[in-house]
Amino acid sequence: MNASPISETISDAVVIAKRDLLVWLRVPSFIFFSIIQPVMFVLLFRYVFGGAINVPNAGGYVDFLMPGIIAQSAAFASFGTAIGLAKEIQLGVVDRFRSMPMARSAVINGRLLADTLRIAITTLVILFVGILVGFRFHDSLLEAISMIVLAIVFGVVITIVSAYCGIALKNEESVQSFGLVWLFPLTFVSSAFVPVQSMPGWMQVFANNQPVTIVVNAMRNLALGQPSGHDVLLSAIWLIAIAAVFTPLAVRSFSKIS
Repeated sequence: MNASPISETISDAVVIAKRDLLVWLRVPSFIFFSIIQPVMFVLLFRYVFGGAINVPNAGGYVDFLMPGIIAQSAAFASFGTAIGLAKEIQLGVVDRFRSMPMARSAVINGRLLADTLRIAITTLVILFVGILVGFRFHDSLLEAISMIVLAIVFGVVITIVSAYCGIALKNEESVQSFGLVWLFPLTFVSSAFVPVQSMPGWMQVFANNQPVTIVVNAMRNLALGQPSGHDVLLSAIWLIAIAAVFTPLAVRSFSKIS
C-alpha cells in the first residue's frame, strides 16, 4: 500500500533532519558555536561581571542570569540555520534536493526539526552548567519544565526568522553580518543580562517592549517562582505573531529559488 502524502512529507523531513544533525556533529565549529560559546558566556557573566551587577531577586545574579543566557543561546543557535541554508543554496545543494522525488517542504521542515533538537540539547547543556555554578529553580518541576520549553520554542521561532534571512540573502557572509545587526541589539538591549531599570530612560522604552525581554521575563519568573501568567501570555502572542509573519515569507522565498 502506498504511503500517504502526509507520511511521505514527514519521512522526507526526518531524512533531511538526520542529515543536518550529522553535519552538526561532524563539524567542530558548529559544536563550538552551539555549546562551547554559550558556556563561556555563563562563566564570563557569572564570575567576571556578576559581582558588579546588583539584582533584587532571591538567589542573586546567577539566578537572574541563567534564563537570559539560555534565551540568548537559543536565539544565537539560529545563526547555524541561516548560514547553512545560504551555503547550500550557493553550492547548489538545494537545487539538487528539489530535483529529487521528495517533498519540496522537506528542506525547510527538516532543518527546523534538526534545529529544534539542537536547541534542546544546547539548552540542557547550558542549564547543567548553570546548576554547576549555582543556579537553582525556586518553584516546582512543572515551572522548570515550562521555562525550558519556552526557551526551545523561542529558539525555534527565531530560527524561522533566520531561515528566511538565509533563503532571502543566499550569501553566507551577508547572512552572518546581517544576523549580528538584528540579533545582537535584541538580546543585549533587553533584560537578559541586566535589569532594564539600569538603562537610560529612552533605551528602557525599547527594552521593555521587545520580544526578547518579554520572553526572558517569563522564563525568569518561571524559574524564580514569581507570578508569570501575564508574561507567558505576552510571550505566546509575540512568538505566534513572529512565526505567522516569517513562516510564509520563508516559504515564498524558498519557492522562488531558481
